[in-house]
Amino acid sequence: MSFWETVTGSDLTREWQAFETRAQALPADHQAAWQEITNGLAPYTNFSGRNLLPIVDAALGLLEEAAADGQSTREVLGDDIPGFCAALAGGEGARTQRDRWREQLNRNVARKLARLGG
Repeated sequence: MSFWETVTGSDLTREWQAFETRAQALPADHQAAWQEITNGLAPYTNFSGRNLLPIVDAALGLLEEAAADGQSTREVLGDDIPGFCAALAGGEGARTQRDRWREQLNRNVARKLARLGG
């Protein structure tokens, strides 16, 4: 990956297009599960989204294998797709982007208050 690809994110665009192409080959119920998984993983991304690429690739591979074996998405993922996504991202306590922003804001406020308080 070149510096230019990193800065522009063109490598990410190619990766996501490849994922979407693979997902389009899945049966309809697996495609719907794919959409739920990508939406469910979105809160766990970092600024660029690069941290999710291996996770998304593995989840898509799981759906592809399930489709090839004739398994339904319910058999593979269960009923709780948001819980499945949280587990993929690192567990129920995984930090979301909102958590990171909150922590940053709290640090900045604490630093400002410390300066004012003397």
